Amino acid sequence: MTGAARRRALVLALALAAPALAPSGVVAQLTIVTWGGSYGEASAKAWFEPFTAETGIEINVEDYSGGLAQIRAQADIGNVYWDVVDIDLADAARACDDGLLEPIDPAVLVPSDDGTPLEEDFTPYSLTECGVGTNFYSTIYAYDRSRFPGEKPATMSDFFDLEKFPGRRGMKRTPQENLERALIADGVPLDQVYATLDTREGVRRALRKLDTIKDQIVWWEASAQAPQLLADGEVVMTSAYNGRIFNAQVLENQPFEIVWDGQILGVGQFVIVAGTRNLDAALRFVAFASSPRHIGSIAKYISYGPARRSAMRLVDKHLETGIDMLPHLPTNPENFARGIQSDWKWWSDNGDEMNEIFAAWLAR
Repeated sequence: MTGAARRRALVLALALAAPALAPSGVVAQLTIVTWGGSYGEASAKAWFEPFTAETGIEINVEDYSGGLAQIRAQADIGNVYWDVVDIDLADAARACDDGLLEPIDPAVLVPSDDGTPLEEDFTPYSLTECGVGTNFYSTIYAYDRSRFPGEKPATMSDFFDLEKFPGRRGMKRTPQENLERALIADGVPLDQVYATLDTREGVRRALRKLDTIKDQIVWWEASAQAPQLLADGEVVMTSAYNGRIFNAQVLENQPFEIVWDGQILGVGQFVIVAGTRNLDAALRFVAFASSPRHIGSIAKYISYGPARRSAMRLVDKHLETGIDMLPHLPTNPENFARGIQSDWKWWSDNGDEMNEIFAAWLAR
């Protein structure tokens, strides 16, 4: 580590150690918005509770299901009450372009232990003008193995095969990832999925494939609903976030199986809502949670991997069960052999149009 980096780390460490006082002398409180369920619980244990213990800054947690509607509404009425949001990369890029987020100077972030520059330590695209990478997660599909005593689903095509594997399917009510999933099931090579989606015929092709199972789809919106639909027997298989299914497997002993074929890898970011009254405290939280010491600790509680290379050394065992976590990460080479990375830039550029097209398709 260079001398300048050591000084910056020391100043940041001292700042993190001291309680932050609001002008009134009351200890500051942050409102942090995240995805709820087992991921929200993991975030509390990995980041929120340790941050409060170190700084004295209380954290109020709110859940949401993604998108920018609530952030836009706060900006429009001039009443910003969210401070930090855990958001997907495509939404973060759109929100940054629209001036809804505060820029984050990388100088406030904790440097790597070995002096690796931040832009090399954070994985590609996870460190942007307004966002700091948190973790890699994946949307997969999972099934209840008790419902399939014989042959088991194994490919994305099987998710769409109602004759071979009858029963209702759970899917998130969004075009993102469903369009990709449909094209993969329809035989589009993985490296051509977004080039295909970039054409009108490609979008129509994806919707035609979704048409084949439309009357058997149970739509979900909140991430915690997907494993619950499986557990309740409302569906025989569902799209879901891999960590939610992992926790249902190991903590609730649910007979669920993950199908990694066609997984869509995503990157989460912490962003700060423009106009927050708690900017200093929000920056301190982002620096704390994204530090090499803390960013990887999420994997103690849920099967998501850190967006920072220097934090991979922290990925070890699941704290409650002792399970080795590396084989369960979406970035494990065996799991990612037939996967794609979500093209956040494509979705940032085309998301609004795809939402309109998808809404019209749903209404048909």
